[in-house]
Amino acid sequence: MFPTLLIVDDEQPILHSLEGLLSDEGFNVLTAPNGYECLKTLDAEHPDLVLLDIWMPGLDGIETLREIKKAHPDIPVIMISGHGTIDTAVTATKYGAFSFIEKPISIDKMIVAINNALNFRKLEEENRFLRTRMIAKNAIDGSSGPILALKQQIIAAAPTEACILITGENGTGKELAARTIHQFSTHSENPLITLNCAAIPEALFESELFGHEKGAFEGATAKHIGRFELADGGTLFFNEIGDMNLANQGKLLQVIEEKRFCRLGGSRVIDVNVRIVAATNKELKQEIEAGRFREDLYFRLNGVPLEMPPLRNRLEDLPLLVERFTQEWSKSSDSEPKNFTPETLEALASHSWPGNVRELKNLVERLIITVNKETIGLSDLPTPYRVIEPEETPDALSGPAAISDFRQAKEAFEREYIKRRVAECNNDIAAAAKSLGVSKGHIARAMKS
Repeated sequence: MFPTLLIVDDEQPILHSLEGLLSDEGFNVLTAPNGYECLKTLDAEHPDLVLLDIWMPGLDGIETLREIKKAHPDIPVIMISGHGTIDTAVTATKYGAFSFIEKPISIDKMIVAINNALNFRKLEEENRFLRTRMIAKNAIDGSSGPILALKQQIIAAAPTEACILITGENGTGKELAARTIHQFSTHSENPLITLNCAAIPEALFESELFGHEKGAFEGATAKHIGRFELADGGTLFFNEIGDMNLANQGKLLQVIEEKRFCRLGGSRVIDVNVRIVAATNKELKQEIEAGRFREDLYFRLNGVPLEMPPLRNRLEDLPLLVERFTQEWSKSSDSEPKNFTPETLEALASHSWPGNVRELKNLVERLIITVNKETIGLSDLPTPYRVIEPEETPDALSGPAAISDFRQAKEAFEREYIKRRVAECNNDIAAAAKSLGVSKGHIARAMKS
């Protein structure tokens, strides 16, 4: 499909000449004699590019350009002028013109400018598509009350420059929230850099954060760029900020406030513009009381507090999450997605989920891999996730209570208890013994009796 160009010029000879030349080059060409007709044609035809004369009676080229960019900001505009000046070119660029061509027009230069503008538009469309796909990939799934409230908080806080502190249990999706914040922030065109405070040795932390010059310390054989410098213009995410020691907390606070630092072993001051997002599974107020976290850093980071709800508080989202994880696995493995029966989903909803969404994702992937059928049923769930119905409860459990002799009742209960635990461990006596904290011989004797 050939691109469509709209030529706007009040001089009819130029209009017809350009129309013929560009049609010969394979473009679909539309024309308009003034700015008003240009805007009407844009609304009706949606061309891929506009060639716009600056000097026209009525609505001149600059005013027309401004109106085009209001209504159709994605359409590139090349300005044409027979009386070009630097000031005019600067003004046109300020209002969004892609490039500026002077008359008399060189058709070769114009073809180059048109192709450059069309390629730039294609690149912008690809970037928008990739960004949209990235936002969808990092989206927080769910429509429960806690999740809807969280999404509203993120949308409100993301475009600001405030520091954000994300709290919540392990596995609730704190890093996912940080990525969503970055995608909707004014820093989204720049990198998101993550630093896991729990995984960096204390001796290397300052180097990881600020970088170092060659020879700054023993083993520093080359210059190293730190996370702050890498994140300049973007977002720096401190995961598990509660695990950072007090000395490094003080250094971090100083850089956040001053927005400048020096690499280790260096003297050059480096200015940075970085959005700070931090996350922790610890109660930082308790850490402050215990003397393990700086109160001033806490108040600096806690500009906008966000709390990730645990899965047990948003169980209505569980079916959607199961479907999301199933579809993701299907795409990554190029296989047909499997289904979960309603009874299976109901059983999963009754689980306490101490590992939260991460635990659910691991379970779904495990079932998809190990269950060799299209539909995953209740019987396919591992024991901790499968609810035992009352009618499935062994009658022997009520037996010990009916025995009048305490010693015999105790022995009967122990035998039944061990029997059930061995069954839960798939008849693995060693595993059952380990879970009960007794010897394998003890279990064997109980089973034999």
